[in-house]
Amino acid sequence: MATVHCLDHTFTNIEAIVFDKDGTLADVESFLKSLGQKCSSVLEAKVPGVQDPLLRAFGIEETYINPAGLLAVGSRYENKIAAAAYVAATGRNWLEALEMVESTFNEADTYLIPKAEHTPLLANSLETLNTLSKAGLKLGILSADSSDNVQEFLATYHLQALFQAAQGVDGTISKPDPSLFIDICAQMETPPNRTLMIGDAPVDMKMAKSADAAGCIFVTWGWHAPIPTHLADISLDSWQQLTISP
Repeated sequence: MATVHCLDHTFTNIEAIVFDKDGTLADVESFLKSLGQKCSSVLEAKVPGVQDPLLRAFGIEETYINPAGLLAVGSRYENKIAAAAYVAATGRNWLEALEMVESTFNEADTYLIPKAEHTPLLANSLETLNTLSKAGLKLGILSADSSDNVQEFLATYHLQALFQAAQGVDGTISKPDPSLFIDICAQMETPPNRTLMIGDAPVDMKMAKSADAAGCIFVTWGWHAPIPTHLADISLDSWQQLTISP
């Protein structure tokens, strides 16, 4: 166990830390903005009139993406359902809307694969992960991205040895459902009340608090326009503000 210091906040008896991926460890803003724009333009060609409202639903503005918006924090399933709702609003039946959206997302994917190569590690992330691992802490990743993309990210940046557990969202359950945090803690064999959550979105904080995590650390460096949250115990502007002692 270790003591984790974040500015003037101290977390004691910590055994593990769970990280969000996109926006916390991975630089994903440019990728998501391009993906959302591609999805909306491809769907617009099939269903005129959906592009602008879909971009707003995704949280894409002219110069930035909303880090708490649907595209940034929602699972692929949630984004598909939202897109299909806009298609259905034009009078298409639900099955047709779902099929249109599925083909649209698949087509957009072909322009930006593999994802991991477009979402590099954010500055000082690797150094921090190495420091925490050497201190004996168990590390996990819990992302709203797919599990395949999580594993691809680990492999691309040679991070597998640093993490005891890593999972994404592949079904209908997504953040902030606390069962996700409880499950990854079970994989690491650590109780939630001795596990910290580090993430860049309010859903990360709400999930961890609902699971009785040891603490919630909000990071601001992954986006051009971060949105602070009252759900966090502490907010950090750089990895250097996090230190550890036995």
